[in-house]
Amino acid sequence: MSELAVGAWLGTTWSAEDIVAVAREVEAAGYDGIWVADHFMGNTGTEERSDTPLRECFGVLAGLATAVPRVRLGSLVASMTYRHPAVLANTAATIDDLGGGRLVLGVGAGWQLNEHAAYGIALGPVRERIDRLEEGLAVLDGLLRTPRTTVAGTHYTVTDAPAVTSGRRIPIMLGASGEQRMLGVVARWADEWNCWSTPEVFAHKSAVLDEHCARIGRDPRTIRRSTQAILRIGGSEADAPAGVVAGSVDRIVDVIGRWREAGLDELIVPAIRGDADQGRELFGRFHTEIRPQLD
Repeated sequence: MSELAVGAWLGTTWSAEDIVAVAREVEAAGYDGIWVADHFMGNTGTEERSDTPLRECFGVLAGLATAVPRVRLGSLVASMTYRHPAVLANTAATIDDLGGGRLVLGVGAGWQLNEHAAYGIALGPVRERIDRLEEGLAVLDGLLRTPRTTVAGTHYTVTDAPAVTSGRRIPIMLGASGEQRMLGVVARWADEWNCWSTPEVFAHKSAVLDEHCARIGRDPRTIRRSTQAILRIGGSEADAPAGVVAGSVDRIVDVIGRWREAGLDELIVPAIRGDADQGRELFGRFHTEIRPQLD
């Protein structure tokens, strides 16, 4: 079994000083990646506005590219509904250049209702979002990897646009869980795939992704796979809501082991429900109590 990479998902409600400080701490501790969400306000699950502002993802990543020298840096994940792919390609190439080739460009179809409603950004039905994402990926792939790009689509039109590459291949990661279309999009376009999961959900969806790869003749081993879940070390397993892994250290190590058996390459540890000190505690406990048992 290959070594499991571990990433730290930082909170963007934190102060800029705390974001940089915690990023430096987790890098020094040996974490392999730092991840930042691309949202503008807290999620309410509806169109109801949130009074919790979030720091902008790519501004944070640009700062971290110069503040932390080693780890991979990634967006988890940028919404194609409000990220024009030509602009996003330029942004990604710049950040990758600032960091010396460490950016992972995570993108998705978009889903959060309240930020779209508050800012007047059309979200659209799921089918339209996926159509837009596929066109956007054609633009991103072209601008980042080919000398000239022309895409004449319904949502995006790019005509003989020159490359914006930093000189390195920037991995494109897709956040996706839909089995009929989205995992097919992953099979066609992605270098990496991410979803929220349990080990059972991850194993199932990973198998579906393999099927999509087989259908188009792609080696599924060329797609790096990551997941995340909220971790509550020492929390009550019985009271944990769906999507939360809680319990003893041994129980959490066992869950991670089952993810690994299902083919997981990177576990991302989210510290997005609390302040920077709570994030420090979670990252510290994971590093000292859990990670040594994963080797």
